[in-house]
Amino acid sequence: EYRQIVEQVLRTHPAHSPDHSVETRLIVDREQDDYLLLGVGWGETGRVHCLFAHLRLRDGKVWIEKDGTEKGFAVELVEAGISKEAIVLAFYRHQRRKLTDFAVV
Repeated sequence: EYRQIVEQVLRTHPAHSPDHSVETRLIVDREQDDYLLLGVGWGETGRVHCLFAHLRLRDGKVWIEKDGTEKGFAVELVEAGISKEAIVLAFYRHQRRKLTDFAVV
């Protein structure tokens, strides 16, 4: 179930930048349960090839390894039905995770 929700949430992000010069690519590895959202193309200052987000499923939870979005994937996952206790904000150190409402693993 988490796989479907994670993919669905990642697919809702725009496929192109407003000027269509940077394409957003969703890379899914279901074997390893890794989900990457990349930006690829040309920007005003040159080549763009960046990782916007990296989510993965591990130990029955959704681990957000990187989140370069304004709203935040944790919020979107909760809105899509995943409990806060099943989401790990892995981009924070363990000690800081204790200060959030999300899983502390």
